[in-house]
Amino acid sequence: MRGRPTSTSGLHNTSAVSLDCATAFQTIALDCIASIKAQHSSACAGDAEAVHQIRVAITRLRAAVAFFAPIVVDAEWLRLKKEIAWLNGSLGAARDSDVLVEYARRKRYRGWAEHIIKQADQCQTWDHRRLVRCLRTVRTRRLISAIAEWTRQGEWLARCKRNETEALQAYCARELNRWHERLIRKGRHLKALGESRRHRLRIRVKRFRYMLEALTETVALQSRGELHHLHRPAKRMQRALGDLRDLRRFAGLPSRSPQAESGKRSKVPPGYRHRRKVLLGAAIASYRELKQARAC
Repeated sequence: MRGRPTSTSGLHNTSAVSLDCATAFQTIALDCIASIKAQHSSACAGDAEAVHQIRVAITRLRAAVAFFAPIVVDAEWLRLKKEIAWLNGSLGAARDSDVLVEYARRKRYRGWAEHIIKQADQCQTWDHRRLVRCLRTVRTRRLISAIAEWTRQGEWLARCKRNETEALQAYCARELNRWHERLIRKGRHLKALGESRRHRLRIRVKRFRYMLEALTETVALQSRGELHHLHRPAKRMQRALGDLRDLRRFAGLPSRSPQAESGKRSKVPPGYRHRRKVLLGAAIASYRELKQARAC
């Protein structure tokens, strides 16, 4: 469910030697837009994996904008950013419902979640119907077209052509190192971080991972092996923190139920505390590996 989306942009063979920062960003952004378009029909048909892949593509796009922010951010992007947040709201709700239902149907949790599975299924249906209505609107179609147009010929590009920009290789190395250092700083005392700060850390490490993948797979700036020492722990850390968040949300569902309040059943799923400890330990181990990794 968390795999790398298949690219449909046809831009992966672009030579890194001929790229500048603007062209590299365009290549990555158009790859994301192509992925959104490729998954649109399946997502409208209720395919949970397609919904996930659209969210991944949007996150990759936002990561690329953040990475190349000094070059690409302009007034039009600030407008598009608000529209993307609107679309991402429906995508996120549908994805969260899919994850919760998947947890409730697991064999080890089935008995514990029997009193909420019907409600979870109904919530999943409502969230997907809302998402389908959202995806089929003119507003969404205009948003995707506007992002593509802005990527290809936005005001940022004219400004970039007027001003000489830093070489791509030097810019990417500097920004990756800066993002890496920020992750190490923000991840200190990971075990004691509150849920909101841990969630923000997960988003940061996710964007870091996606940019490592984009720079090695989409624009072929470096080989995968050259950044593997950073990508491997970042991917593990993101997954551990993501699974921890999903588990916590699932465990929180029955806390409002009469059965849980009356003490007739456990307020947390079977093995919750052990699983939570394992996931947190995996995140901390990945953080330490990332901290020890050499710079780009």
